[in-house]
Amino acid sequence: MRLHRPTSEAVVESLDQIFTGKRYADKVIEKVLKSNPKWGARDRRFIAETTYDIVRWYRLLRRITEAKGDDFWKLLAAWCVLNNIDLPAWDEFKGLKRDIVLREYKEAEKTRKIRESIPDWLDEMGENELGKEWERELKSLNEEAQVVLRVNTLKISKQELQSKLEEEEVRTTPIVGFADALVLNERQNVFGTPSFKDGLFEVQDAASQFIAPFLRVEPSLRVIDACAGAGGKTLHLAALMNNKGRIIAMDVEGFKLEELQKRARRAGVNNMETRVIESSKTIKRLENTADRLLLDVPCSGLGVLRRNPDAKWKLSVEFIQKVKDLQQHILEDYCMMVKPGGLIVYSTCSILHTENDLQVTKFLEKRGDQFSLVDQKHAMPSTGFDGFYMALLKREK
Repeated sequence: MRLHRPTSEAVVESLDQIFTGKRYADKVIEKVLKSNPKWGARDRRFIAETTYDIVRWYRLLRRITEAKGDDFWKLLAAWCVLNNIDLPAWDEFKGLKRDIVLREYKEAEKTRKIRESIPDWLDEMGENELGKEWERELKSLNEEAQVVLRVNTLKISKQELQSKLEEEEVRTTPIVGFADALVLNERQNVFGTPSFKDGLFEVQDAASQFIAPFLRVEPSLRVIDACAGAGGKTLHLAALMNNKGRIIAMDVEGFKLEELQKRARRAGVNNMETRVIESSKTIKRLENTADRLLLDVPCSGLGVLRRNPDAKWKLSVEFIQKVKDLQQHILEDYCMMVKPGGLIVYSTCSILHTENDLQVTKFLEKRGDQFSLVDQKHAMPSTGFDGFYMALLKREK
């Protein structure tokens, strides 16, 4: 591989916006790629993947180059050295010696928080919560995420979609243990394909596809998805219900529900309505109305760091504590929307016990006379996909 000046400048510009401008990596890369329509698929892939990789290894790259402040060219140079890419004779790369970078890298490998490129507080928190498992899960969270599709069974079968995508030069493989999942054989942009535009699939990680079936929905039921966001799991619920029954998708952010409505139209979902949560009265009006309730609550997102590596540089101990308070608040305030005999799934994309099973334990200590734990599942990053937790609760009375 050879470095080219325009794409290298795009990487450096993206890093500057992410770290100096404190913007989200996915939004930055999307905007940068749109800025030059002449870039081909290879150029666009280089910009996106290199930017994400440098974000992922930011602390390590700074350590082995002793980069100061906004010297993102130096980080790009170190990334090239570690990936055996020859450095052009550009002014920005002057003074960086390959043998010194490799020597410093070998030294940095001895310290886990440097080797795995995470903040001190996060390494300490992970070890405190997960013990010996933390090392394995942390290593997995630094691997590049696979692209997984969820077949929209309202429109097509898995076998039919796989054949259709093959015609569109998108090759996939079914994943054992997942009824509706296909993984891309190689990373590529699938959003421009006719199959996507026709609503035949959604991009959704395999572990995320565990959650909707965990709620044990049936076509005749009334279901509330109370933290729907842009609605990936809502659409999965609709498919599992064969477009029958009723789904109420709720969120505090109206713009997310607008995006969900667009996705639902593309997917052919017609058993769903959306409601913005304007106040506690919105929740109160729905008490004792749902057969099933999904609470996919806000969380630290530590289970999806391989997908959002910039999150580890934006998170803090204070933020995680606030989000844990919010999780318990949602459990307490939203649980009565389900009828007696109905089921609730509490889920997060975190791997921390204090956001997951310990939150459920805390809830049951207060409401154990009304609710019981039926089942729970931890999906860990070391299994190859994102990290998720889900607990199935039953309202007894």
